[in-house]
Amino acid sequence: MKLNGSDVIIECLLEQGVDTIFGYPGGAVLNIYDALYKYSDKIRHVITAHEQAACHAADGYSRTTGRTGVVLATSGPGATNLVTGIATAYMDSVPLVAITGNVTRNLLGLDSFQEVDICGITMPITKHNYIVKDPDKLPETIREAFFIANEGRKGPVLIDIPKDITAAMIDYERQEPRAIPVHMPADVDKEIAEAAELISKAERPFIYAGGGVVSADACEEMAEFVRKCNAPVALSLMGQCAYDNTAENYIGMLGMHGTKAAAMAVSRCDLMIVLGSRFSDRVLCNPNTFAKNAHIIHIEIDPAEIGKNIDVYHHVTGDVRYVISKLNSMLPDMSHPEWFSEVMEWKKKYALRMVPVESEDEVLPDQVISELDRLTEGKAIITTEVGQHQMWAAQYYNTRCPRSFASSGGLGTMGYGLGAAIGSKVGNPDRTVVNIAGDGSFFMNCNELSSLAKHKIPLIELVFANDVLGMVRQWQRLFYGKRFSQTDIERGTDLMKLAEAFGIEGVRITKKEEITPMLTKALELAKAGRPVLVEAVINKDINVLPMVPAGADVSEPIMEIELDS
Repeated sequence: MKLNGSDVIIECLLEQGVDTIFGYPGGAVLNIYDALYKYSDKIRHVITAHEQAACHAADGYSRTTGRTGVVLATSGPGATNLVTGIATAYMDSVPLVAITGNVTRNLLGLDSFQEVDICGITMPITKHNYIVKDPDKLPETIREAFFIANEGRKGPVLIDIPKDITAAMIDYERQEPRAIPVHMPADVDKEIAEAAELISKAERPFIYAGGGVVSADACEEMAEFVRKCNAPVALSLMGQCAYDNTAENYIGMLGMHGTKAAAMAVSRCDLMIVLGSRFSDRVLCNPNTFAKNAHIIHIEIDPAEIGKNIDVYHHVTGDVRYVISKLNSMLPDMSHPEWFSEVMEWKKKYALRMVPVESEDEVLPDQVISELDRLTEGKAIITTEVGQHQMWAAQYYNTRCPRSFASSGGLGTMGYGLGAAIGSKVGNPDRTVVNIAGDGSFFMNCNELSSLAKHKIPLIELVFANDVLGMVRQWQRLFYGKRFSQTDIERGTDLMKLAEAFGIEGVRITKKEEITPMLTKALELAKAGRPVLVEAVINKDINVLPMVPAGADVSEPIMEIELDS
């Protein structure tokens, strides 16, 4: 049958199971928005205050539902406002389809109003991108974009569509989505068998997992693998919800702000089994000394990551869920009591702790996050901005459920979290969603409080307010002679009045005894369907510890910082 291009776009999205789009209208996508009006009973559109937040919302929706996020923006600045969100998704391997409008084909290349080469701009930060110049290729382009976004190592794909294509009459016949194949190279079973032999012989095994386990929906398989191996477990920032953080053998995050116990395990293990992680520099710290006493088995879907940042003893290239399932079928139940006992002693000895700076009554971030963890039983979806609060969230909120933690790991995008929280709540309406922010990040996206009010999205925005860019200031304290250049932000904004102005509830925590009642109030308000801004006022001199200085061995973190030194 013949449909106009805009109707074809919506029909193709429905083929892919899309029920929600995040976006912002403009001239070049008016035809698509007209189609969305007609299809409003089948696809929900969520408008944000800024296109970047729409892209982060699609990202958060994808991370926490396991479905492909979709974002729509107009040409020119609308498209370029997506760039940071696309790059964020690309660095963290999030399946996302971004659809942008462009000027009509006869105006391309003429520096027309709001024309930009968004394909050229996003080429380094997408798995693939398209500009549709033939109307008849529109349906297959959309279908292929969803396939590419989800095949192998996942990531974002962009489709740029000139306005006249969205108005053209096109032949359309409904098709079922292409099945996503399980990534299994020809020799993967041989590699798995060799890995199983190494694991069965290990005396001090250590398991480290990343976001690839979550992306592959392999958390159950990983839990069984951990049980069989009887090994301690650490997670990357991206892998925070890959394994129950309350399990006895979980010893914390690994890396620059990871636990001392995890760092000790890396240094003392004889076999390090890495599941779905890419060995970022924030994890390795110093690649020349990392796991120097161990053989490393790297299980990863992307062959480009094998040996890229660190040499490994053995690798298995393939879908991590398939690989772990095969290993589980091959491995016996193992026991390493002496090793396990030693690691548990480290876990106890080097437990995370935070001390007051000035007063015993002051609000400490670990107390706030730990109480949030207790009140929600670790079952909330946590999104974060980027900075000290991001590390505190990873350190002190004990996630129990897969797809419950969304944070910008690779790109480190301040301003990511609130948009991601919007997408997470839209995609998971029955779950509690909390975005944990610092006030530096908050002022990058506080306009999205209007989106919460408009759509009545009952999530909690928890802001640690200390009037500084805390993480940058921490580096200035340690390595720049306490020359706090431009990190004291002191904007003088009353966040409670700001919440009121945006039409949402405001709750403030200024002392220790207010933590429980104020968080309880916020959770009750959110449960009643009302978005809430929680301001937790903290001391600007609280630091994130442990911290491994640049170039140091991961097992040699700074555990204390003298504020007067």
